[in-house]
Amino acid sequence: MKVISYNLRKHRAVGELVELDERYSPDLICVQEIDTADLPRHFGRLELARSTTANRLGLAVYYRADSYELRDVRAIALKKSLHDRVAKPAHERLVGVRLLDRQADRELVVASFHAAPLTALNSLRRHQIKAALGELQLLGPGLPTLMVGDYNYPIFKDNLAEKVREVGYELTLSDSRTYTRYKVFRGHFDLATSVGLDIDSVETLPRGSSDHLPILVDASYSTGAVAGETHQIDEIA
Repeated sequence: MKVISYNLRKHRAVGELVELDERYSPDLICVQEIDTADLPRHFGRLELARSTTANRLGLAVYYRADSYELRDVRAIALKKSLHDRVAKPAHERLVGVRLLDRQADRELVVASFHAAPLTALNSLRRHQIKAALGELQLLGPGLPTLMVGDYNYPIFKDNLAEKVREVGYELTLSDSRTYTRYKVFRGHFDLATSVGLDIDSVETLPRGSSDHLPILVDASYSTGAVAGETHQIDEIA
């Protein structure tokens, strides 16, 4: 399974989605900072599963309908930062889809996530990650799950990875930096969190017109059991 995640920088990189589909043939594309009022319903082989509706900077998930059957989908609000309350860029920061993989004949959950901006504390972003994983468990209890997106987590990612690992998930960085706009905050902002999946690779793709570089996640189903119902999600905070 190949999944691309891309922060479109206030919709300006939306025209690059067709090229990404043609070049990399992903099964899903998860986007952040998209204008949902100017949202393509489909492009190439990909169809829109769901987008946020209450955001100025929206999220969306596209999937290959010939390979996957859409079973359920949810757009979810998470705890707001001060920036969210004042500037109101995003009410919903998570879009999760539950899919049937037609070839493998098994279900999974894939989500597009956008954490609070850099003006917020890492502790708030950890709270949002915790809440997002909890919501995805409700969407697909015990199912293989992949959450990709803009985590806005510039430093102390080792600590975040440890917290995520304690509750049964894995945090995976790409092979090179995904954000280079500011000298102080350069690094891996676009990440993947997973359970029940082996992450074979996470590749940072060439730069487009966004300040983020897209990432391409290549994942396969784990042979081990997925114990999503038993995770102690509250321990991430």
